[in-house]
Amino acid sequence: MTRISAERIAQIEARRDELQNAMAAPNLAADAFVKLSKDYAEIEPVAAAASEVRRLRSELEALGAMAEDAELRDMAAEEAEEIRRLLPEAERALALKLLPRDSADDRPAMLEIRAGTGGDEAALFAGDLLRMYQRYAEEQGWRVELISASPSDVGGFKEVVASVTGQSVFAKLKFESGVHRVQRVPVTESGGRIHTSAATVAVLPEAEDVDVQINDADLRIDVYRSSGPGGQSVNTTDSAVRITHLPTGLVVIQQDEKSQHKNKAKALKVLRTRLYEMERSRLADERAGARRSMVGSGDRSERIRTYNFPQGRVTDHRINLTLHRLPEILAGPGLGELVEALIAEDESERLASLDT
Repeated sequence: MTRISAERIAQIEARRDELQNAMAAPNLAADAFVKLSKDYAEIEPVAAAASEVRRLRSELEALGAMAEDAELRDMAAEEAEEIRRLLPEAERALALKLLPRDSADDRPAMLEIRAGTGGDEAALFAGDLLRMYQRYAEEQGWRVELISASPSDVGGFKEVVASVTGQSVFAKLKFESGVHRVQRVPVTESGGRIHTSAATVAVLPEAEDVDVQINDADLRIDVYRSSGPGGQSVNTTDSAVRITHLPTGLVVIQQDEKSQHKNKAKALKVLRTRLYEMERSRLADERAGARRSMVGSGDRSERIRTYNFPQGRVTDHRINLTLHRLPEILAGPGLGELVEALIAEDESERLASLDT
């Protein structure tokens, strides 16, 4: 791991002190105080980690001097051993805080789940995944709002889109993008044979109005009469909305609301998020070329995880992690262990890249 120099640590601490003094200046304008407060909030945890590294290094140096005294040698050696144990952890914590952050990590996310190969069983599995994320979100204190849903005839969903809001939503869910595979005996299978089905998950950071400017001239908006499954719940007004973004060809259809105005607003929200993700991906490709990290590729064609019911296990193929806790993971709480393992692996990959 790259060793952070004493000079770099001093710079970090000096910047924190500079911001602290600037915030205490008399007659400071409100907008200037807000900006300084934001900058201070960003650097304060970094400076705290830097101060801890400096403190441990100073103590180790002082203990080295004490070891020259025969009467203090044993005590100094014991304390130095403890410092040597703590110092690498503190240096790693500081290095992690200095890594470039994904600007989208603090954003809410658009969660899209689509049934893949496997017909009815894939749709049922898509429903299982939605419930897993809903329960995990509830545990995190997040809010989940369904944007659109296309139920299947036997239960589950052919496709479902939800908005997830809360603290660090995208940071924790972004590694869920990809193909999720399930191996189990379908309820409709009389012979007890195990079937393999799949569903695709996409997690996109939600865009704000300032992120994506959409020109009305670039949109074709069609309205029509929406209908529910089996010919039921047919609206008598043209409330369904289909928006086509002409420059990219992206199409968003929204018909879950009875109000055309609400359907249009939701469709524009989905469209803005997809356009924002396209631009994020383009910029990432320009910066990193074709490189994709093991965890963070987000490639939706990539099989990332297998849920094996007969063996009660879940395997994440990107980090070769297998947990024999399938019921707990699908119930929501157990998903946290997978999420934390993926985040830790991503951090390790990025730290290693600093040394190359």
